[in-house]
Amino acid sequence: MDAAKRESAGLLYGFFGVLAFSFTLPMTRIAVETMNPTFVGLGRAVIAGILAGIVLLIKRERFPTKAQLKSLAIVAIGVVIGFPLLTSWAMNQLPANHGAVVIALLPLATAGAAVFRVGERPSLGYWLASIAGSLIVLCFTFLNGINGLHWADLALIGAVLLAAVGYAEGGKLSAEMGSWQVISWALVLIMPFLLIPVAFVCSSDLVQVPLAGWLSFGYVSIISQFVGFLWWYRGMELGGVARVSQIQYVQPFLSIIWSGLLLGETITITTVILALCIVLTVAKGRKTSVRRRVAQEKSV
Repeated sequence: MDAAKRESAGLLYGFFGVLAFSFTLPMTRIAVETMNPTFVGLGRAVIAGILAGIVLLIKRERFPTKAQLKSLAIVAIGVVIGFPLLTSWAMNQLPANHGAVVIALLPLATAGAAVFRVGERPSLGYWLASIAGSLIVLCFTFLNGINGLHWADLALIGAVLLAAVGYAEGGKLSAEMGSWQVISWALVLIMPFLLIPVAFVCSSDLVQVPLAGWLSFGYVSIISQFVGFLWWYRGMELGGVARVSQIQYVQPFLSIIWSGLLLGETITITTVILALCIVLTVAKGRKTSVRRRVAQEKSV
């Protein structure tokens, strides 16, 4: 597959990943209304880890090397523990559309992580497009009437930083061991450490959780924590971490739409206009150059 086709395929996989992730905050918001946030944040990884373990057994995958284990630990801390746990705590206090705005800083953070962890070198035009997208997000924050930062915003910012490192490390490792293998091993290896805290926060109140709560928990466990990452890491493997990360700029606006449809949260004309501006910045960033090392292609 030539470079142009790899990049196009990577962007397509990345979009499917972003589409899956865009439901995460609204679904988490629904789940934490009737479930302990820690149970939602860590329990989803336990469910996904069981599925990943089954897949690894069926595929008879070779155990990771020592060097790969170190990278998998970084992935696990970032996207299996850090991001889910911090966003669950935040969604227990904030509307999903508020969280979506803060999470929109993730593409810029991911590009920065790609420089240090993957060795990618985005061009000046790329950085300008990324900064423009971030500024639009900040404008949205003020125009949407979100006044000041809340304590829960610190959790969201922490989630952004941890996820950015986990994304970059996973994208780098995907080129070496395959995209689905990365998230599968990260889930399986960290799962034993999560069983005790998840069991600790379990309570008899879980039997009273409504169907909507369980369906939302099921979504963040199966789709957000596992299936979405199959597409996302494959996209970064093919298209590059920095390049594919720009697709995330459409994620907050998709999340806001789902928040309006599922939670009844307000969607304004400002949201629509700024969403179009975000799409233009993504299109502009798509045309800029990013120097990257292309590793041997792995199968999904």
